[in-house]
Amino acid sequence: MPAPHLSLPPTDRLRSPLTGWTRAHWEALADRQLEALVPYATPGFAQYRLPGRNSWSGVVSDGLEGYARSFLLAAFRIAGAGGDVDPRLIERYARGLTTGTDRESGEAWPRLTDCSQQMVEAASIAIGLHETRPWIWDTLDGRVQERVVDWFSGFVGGKTWDNNWRLFQVVSEQFLASVGAPYSRSDIDGGLDRIEDWYRGDGWYSDGDGRNFDYYIGWAMHLYPLLWARMAGDEDGGRAKVYRERLAQFLTTYPHFFGGDGAPVHQGRSLTYRFAAAAPVWMGALADCTPLAPGLTRRLASGAARHFVERGVPDERGLLPLGWYGTFLPATQAYSGPASPYWSSKGFLGLLLPAGHPVWTERELPLPVEESDQYTALPQPGWLLHGTRHDGIVRLVNHGSDHNLPEGPAQDDPHYAKFAYSTATAPETAPRAWDRAVDNHLALLAPDGTASRRRRIHPLSCSGRVAASRHEARFPGGEEEFTIETTSALHGPWEIRVHRVRAPAGARVREGGHAVADDTQPHAEQGPGWALTRTTTGLTSAVVGLYGWDEEAGVAREVAANAYGPHSATPFLTSASHPGGGSVHVTLVALSQDAVRPRALRESVTCAVDADRIRVRFPDGTELDL
Repeated sequence: MPAPHLSLPPTDRLRSPLTGWTRAHWEALADRQLEALVPYATPGFAQYRLPGRNSWSGVVSDGLEGYARSFLLAAFRIAGAGGDVDPRLIERYARGLTTGTDRESGEAWPRLTDCSQQMVEAASIAIGLHETRPWIWDTLDGRVQERVVDWFSGFVGGKTWDNNWRLFQVVSEQFLASVGAPYSRSDIDGGLDRIEDWYRGDGWYSDGDGRNFDYYIGWAMHLYPLLWARMAGDEDGGRAKVYRERLAQFLTTYPHFFGGDGAPVHQGRSLTYRFAAAAPVWMGALADCTPLAPGLTRRLASGAARHFVERGVPDERGLLPLGWYGTFLPATQAYSGPASPYWSSKGFLGLLLPAGHPVWTERELPLPVEESDQYTALPQPGWLLHGTRHDGIVRLVNHGSDHNLPEGPAQDDPHYAKFAYSTATAPETAPRAWDRAVDNHLALLAPDGTASRRRRIHPLSCSGRVAASRHEARFPGGEEEFTIETTSALHGPWEIRVHRVRAPAGARVREGGHAVADDTQPHAEQGPGWALTRTTTGLTSAVVGLYGWDEEAGVAREVAANAYGPHSATPFLTSASHPGGGSVHVTLVALSQDAVRPRALRESVTCAVDADRIRVRFPDGTELDL
């Protein structure tokens, strides 16, 4: 698939037989993004005010964000080339420092105040200054250096949000320490001590209290401690060794999140950072702690970058739009402004590795899903990863991440509340679609059609090919809760979901499969106890009722609700009016690029329910007791 908006070097199919990409492709991609920003710079280059929806922090903060996040990309490009880049690139970012810290310039950056967005951006500037020190910091006029230090000093003794933000203070104050400026050792130690409270084991952190598992674990919780260690050097107090060991554990399963087409699983917030999903694998190589072969590191990272480039990212202007491929605001958060996608700069960390490093010279190796079908249990986040070699799709079955605090009111978010996500689909996220809550959700339906929500998730088990969780279903605005316990089991290309439901009399039960999206309306079929929808490329989503469902099934259609395309559709099953009390519902869920025959599956996969014992038997003779 060609890159529609980017001129790239020739591919190298000897060194990179799977992606064709080399270091030169990464440099070209970085250069195009950096050059495309120039027309949007303020006169003194302290801000980049990009077109698009502003964040809740305002236009000046958004302009700083444009400078800081692109400076991170520029820093990796400059340092990775040993300063041998277009000198105008270095001049632009040096001038931006001069202007942004001048209170009289008309382009001054907002001061660092407690829990302010500029704290996030300061961390990127600190990292960029550290990595480019010979070419930028050391060349600044002493008065400018003093102004930069004065700006960063707003961190000292300051308060951040109690999650990955603690690390922004850590790296920024370590930069102050590195240039001989006043800083607080207790701020640095306090931030690093705090993340110990969130370490869950097996290489997994939560991003703050609760069960907050998403890409922030790789591109923040693992990344910043090791970037801090690069600044701290021999004064890391032995922490760096621990951070390297944890990242090595995390990376052992990280390649299982990526599909054969390079796409990362579409789960969690801030997905508009796109290329940043490659950051932890580059960090593993940079910190010399990766368990991954060099050829696998490059294949994963280049595959992810190529996936987006071939689908129009950057766009025809050379900019990164707010969305997944093109602009799609329902997949973003209110804190995201037009320059937010440039946190993708973290994905270019590999440019700090010299051109002769094995990650750039060794032959690419295949991803796990390119070698065989994969079934991976991750007990800490409560996830099953399910990859099928024939179509390259990876599915994530979610029984543990809900992005809620452990106490107090809980919220639901389509990027966390679903039972499943994948590399080929996205949840329906437009407000009206989220109100309906059809895709990958087991809903109790009130008589007026209102759907119950899955908010706080209580993991029960996760091992082998089986995971289970419990949640308390509640109707929006209601107080009464109804327990739903769900077990997911993987077999071949399918997921079996067993729901043990307590529901009020008169409610109906509905289960949706994966939402598929396309440029045109997906094809739909339905029959007694099954429903199917298929895109023009053959991506098929189906649900088959094995027990506890009515003959009635259907397909829910949406427009402009899905990050993968303007037309989307979800197959679903329903039950009759509930008598009250307990019930069992068993569903076969399929997502495949292969043909799916739901009528045949309904006839050949059997399910027997005897009290608490549920047995599912497949045509190959395999039986599951769930």
